[in-house]
Amino acid sequence: MKTITAKFAAIFALAALTVCGAAMAGDSPAPKNAYLYIGWPNDGEVIYKGNFRVWFGLRKMGVSPAGIEKPMTGHHHLIIDSGLPPMDEEIPADNNHVHFGKGQTETRITLTPGIHTLQLVLADHNHVPHNPPVVSKKITVTVK
Repeated sequence: MKTITAKFAAIFALAALTVCGAAMAGDSPAPKNAYLYIGWPNDGEVIYKGNFRVWFGLRKMGVSPAGIEKPMTGHHHLIIDSGLPPMDEEIPADNNHVHFGKGQTETRITLTPGIHTLQLVLADHNHVPHNPPVVSKKITVTVK
């Protein structure tokens, strides 16, 4: 019963995105089993300083710099305190959408005290998410 319910939930979510006019992804293919994750900090982590290291993990795909068109590769974008951008457009570059176009797999960020969310999106050479999108779980951290 749980499997059927989960399948209906996924179908409903897909239908809702389609009805709302949101495209699902860009043109660059990605394997369906590609897995993007934040290796540190962990979900629910309490951080006792505002400047901390974040490292990215990726399985079943490679990392390459922006501007380099190479199949089954992309570069990271860290989404801070924001929802996901449209999956069929170039990811914006601002304080909430941090690009790692040199192929970086870790960074240091500074956040103010409080609760923050972090999420990764892998994008192709043009900063557009893959098809299907390769997105990490959204995590929450508390900075004290």
